[in-house]
Amino acid sequence: MTNSATLTPRLAAICDLSVPAARDGAGRHEYDGTVQDLSPAGVRRGLAALSSVAVDADPHDEAHAAAAEDALRVRFGELELHRSNPLWHIENLDLSGYDRPYAPEPERDAARSAHLRRWPDAVDAAVEALDRVPAALAAATLPLARGLAAHLDPRGGLDHLAAGRALARLLAHLERAAALGLPSAALGGPALARLLGAAEACSVDLTAMSARVDAERDRLRALLDEALCRVDPAAAPADTARALQADHPGADGLLDEFAALVEETVAWTARRDLVPDHDVEVLVQPMPESQQRALAGLFASAPYEADAPASFRVTLPDTAWDHAEREQWLSSGFNRTLMPNMAIHEVAPGHASHFRALRRAPTEVRRTLHSEAFIEGWAHYCEELALEEGFRDGDPRVAVAVAQDALRRVTRFACAIGLHTGAMTVEDAAARFTQDVGLTGPAARHEARRGLFDPTYGRYTWGKFAILDLREQAVSRWGSGFSLRRFHSALFDLGAPPLGLLSTALERG
Repeated sequence: MTNSATLTPRLAAICDLSVPAARDGAGRHEYDGTVQDLSPAGVRRGLAALSSVAVDADPHDEAHAAAAEDALRVRFGELELHRSNPLWHIENLDLSGYDRPYAPEPERDAARSAHLRRWPDAVDAAVEALDRVPAALAAATLPLARGLAAHLDPRGGLDHLAAGRALARLLAHLERAAALGLPSAALGGPALARLLGAAEACSVDLTAMSARVDAERDRLRALLDEALCRVDPAAAPADTARALQADHPGADGLLDEFAALVEETVAWTARRDLVPDHDVEVLVQPMPESQQRALAGLFASAPYEADAPASFRVTLPDTAWDHAEREQWLSSGFNRTLMPNMAIHEVAPGHASHFRALRRAPTEVRRTLHSEAFIEGWAHYCEELALEEGFRDGDPRVAVAVAQDALRRVTRFACAIGLHTGAMTVEDAAARFTQDVGLTGPAARHEARRGLFDPTYGRYTWGKFAILDLREQAVSRWGSGFSLRRFHSALFDLGAPPLGLLSTALERG
């Protein structure tokens, strides 16, 4: 484990209210073996400890830290999401972060065991706090909570037995909420706008954002139709799309094909010299059950951890599904047209490349506090960047994948706004994913339900918009001095900044 310096009091107060992110995202392993106190009283104490005085000499870092504090005050103070959204408590219990090789295995095993011993206390706090859970939100998070059972070993002794009983209490509480909980899971438009904007140091106009989202959907549909016609000029675009979806590996070959794509994207990014850091090493592995709310994800060494290969984790089809459901999952999410784009996003020049730079960010604020909208927006931006830069020599299937994946992300933004303003039901959102993205069956339902417990999952598109807008400004301001490498390096120097603070890259790049 990296011997990291002690956090400043201000950063410690922020991290105390965001323990999983501090431990697994920043690599602050003084939080190993602990749980966050998400009881109502514990959250009130944490909010009271946040700083209200500017203490950082760098104005950008001061604004970055202030945005993190504002986000916590909105999340836990104004909206009290720890009382309505079980996801915060599920992530508080999750032990999958100890699987990453950030320290010797005996050290990680000891931390995992200490964390597990705290499950009963954390569940007591969860049951106390979760008194406002909407029925639909409880139902959407129950599969994630059940996935925590993968951390339990029936032969693990008294600690595992106590943790299992605690998990059963949590599941029973969520099952009651799923049956008897509040009828609406909508946050409301003003609350969603506040939740989005606070973390990103900006204000959000949902009406204007919805208009831009709709315009982006129209642009992407046109890009998709044009690319499908180039793949097969003699066929109807819908027929070509179905044929491309049908070309997918089986579940038993999925990881091996992704491993080959990892090698390809790392080598291509280095040849194009698109980012500052090319020392990327990534292993491909199955997604842990407790993290299966996403199709895939990149888990890399955090800034305060010892260096180790990153893990590209993939959610395989559920073994309980029938053949048709497994085929729908693989064809919708893991066909051979989409898979290279996923590797661009998760590996290079996307997440893995960015996380290499995060380890080298120049200040403690930037190494510790990370905007999810920037992190996901960067990786999503890289998909279209690869198309612009000629990945796979103009193969039209690259444009198909860029458009299809971007349609999925822009539909997430539309559905997040719709679900939380009350304009959409979960069924409406699933139908929107079928109409605009072509997802069917469990894949469409999975995406729609995610919008309930992850109301900011439009961050992919929002972050991409912000980076593209800034790039236009950089081209105008820097003129002949503009290059992609310079622009990307200026962004990476800020770590993973709130979207409202990206202009610092133009001033200092």
